[in-house]
Amino acid sequence: QVQLVESGGGLAQPGGSLRLSCAASGFTFSNYAMSWARQAPGKGLEWVSGIYSNGSDTYYTDSVKGRFTISRDNAKNTLYLQMNSLKPEDTASYFCAKAYSDYPRPTIYEYEYWGQGTQVTVSS
Repeated sequence: QVQLVESGGGLAQPGGSLRLSCAASGFTFSNYAMSWARQAPGKGLEWVSGIYSNGSDTYYTDSVKGRFTISRDNAKNTLYLQMNSLKPEDTASYFCAKAYSDYPRPTIYEYEYWGQGTQVTVSS
């Protein structure tokens, strides 16, 4: 069965960094695009970033461009999100998701499996 397990969340100061990981199993990881999404307290789920199955192209929502970097290691079946210059508004639960195809559509409605999430809190 498909499993997606996020890790790496925690407390960071404004301007700090965190690196999230998502360990995938139960499917051929290298065949599918992956994305990160987040849900801030009291808000809906927001697509954040996506990456093609082979890692050739990446996409970001405007609010994280230049600060977050998505990457993947297909040999290790792992997805990453490097988050730099963190802001309090980045506080949220972060989820990784498996796409239906090799293309990471920038919407939360095009993903068939989701992890349980990891909490990121940005506060001084």
